[in-house]
Amino acid sequence: MSFQRITRTAVAASAVFALSACGGGSGSSDLDPEADISQQKLVVGIWADYYPEDLAETFEAETGVPVQIVHHATNEEIMAKLTAGGDSGIDVAFVSGQYAQALNEGGMLQELDHSLIPNIENLYPEAMEMAYDDGNTFSLPYTWGTTGLCYRSDLLPAEPTSWKDLLEPSAEASGKTTMLSTERWMALPALKALGYSVNSDNPDELAAVKEQLTATKPTLLSFDDTTFYSKLVTGEAVLTEAWDGWCNYGIAEDPNIKFTVPEEGSDLWVDTMTVLKSSQNKEAAMAFLNYVLEPEVHSWAAENILYKVPNKAAMEALDAELLATYPNLTVTPAELAEQEVIVDLGDYSTEYTRLATEISAK
Repeated sequence: MSFQRITRTAVAASAVFALSACGGGSGSSDLDPEADISQQKLVVGIWADYYPEDLAETFEAETGVPVQIVHHATNEEIMAKLTAGGDSGIDVAFVSGQYAQALNEGGMLQELDHSLIPNIENLYPEAMEMAYDDGNTFSLPYTWGTTGLCYRSDLLPAEPTSWKDLLEPSAEASGKTTMLSTERWMALPALKALGYSVNSDNPDELAAVKEQLTATKPTLLSFDDTTFYSKLVTGEAVLTEAWDGWCNYGIAEDPNIKFTVPEEGSDLWVDTMTVLKSSQNKEAAMAFLNYVLEPEVHSWAAENILYKVPNKAAMEALDAELLATYPNLTVTPAELAEQEVIVDLGDYSTEYTRLATEISAK
């Protein structure tokens, strides 16, 4: 089983790019339900190793539509390409939810025609109620999950239950903890521990977060987005802030590694599929989104990169042994929906960037 390594940069897209200059809105009325999509072709932008290797081939075999897949390492990278001016050449872009929100607010996304995406019925109802796109007007969820504590149950005296266990670690854990370095997620533990929203745009609250992170930093082993689970496996770390799917990569190597969402709550992140308004192949793009929502296609993400997918039929098809090995895959949509959906904060996102830069430099 190959494990996805996704870098989640969270510099707010709308703060970095002047998207409002990119065009106005349009509906789905310019789509032709009778279009011969075999005469169209697609360019799909997605993270590497985040999709079945044969996705392009199987989609073409079913629809006659050739697909070129281009990779981006981060949200930042694809956003830079999409907003550089002119036609990026990309028809379908996979971006995290807050970035889809920013693109849509900048007039860059095509309104989705749900009549051309009948497999949308496979989505959980909760997946149709995301704060960044209530009703899935311009995006469809591909994967979703949350952030919590990933830890060595055999090396800690007790199960961690609070973000304070990370921010103010015990003697046994001090010097053996890691936090995520990406802006919004670096701030998340302190925001929740202090009783604030993960989408806070209050300067006083962010100042309190900075004070907490400044106090926490000397107790950390490191800020680490990509190798924390390896540090847990070796015992170099015993307690880490982690995305749920990434914690599973550690669990795969050591069953003593566990995942929990702290009592103060956390976030709900979503990676989405979008169609660019600049696409000349919109009908084929709708067909592609519909194809990904096929249970046997969509389940690949859960089976191979160990991320939950918001597709009821796909999740119900998962092997019981897989679910037993990775318990966080069994978190229900209702439980996941109790967490806060991360949304784009517009210009205020630069404050999170500044915070992360200052804390990292201390």
